[in-house]
Amino acid sequence: MPDAAAGYASLLPDFSRALVIVGFLMASSVLKVDFNDPCEGIPAFLCFMGMPLCYSIVEGISLGIISYVLINLLCGNHKKISPMMYVLAVVFVLKYVLI
Repeated sequence: MPDAAAGYASLLPDFSRALVIVGFLMASSVLKVDFNDPCEGIPAFLCFMGMPLCYSIVEGISLGIISYVLINLLCGNHKKISPMMYVLAVVFVLKYVLI
């Protein structure tokens, strides 16, 4: 299997190789998400699917952060959210409102 991946990577330009490797590493972390818990699974799904559908890693991450904060607040898990997540969620919401 590694030989096939190395052969495929040699066909790609340098930046594309790095993106393929980063995408592989990001996709492997999806297996660790608890999709049985909606407070964890829904934001992770929105984040993971937002990246290719919006053609932007930043958009996917912002969708994940906003939904994580909102869903955990609605579920009553406000102690689970760090202050930095609140700040990031507000910044991303302002970005969508002002742009």
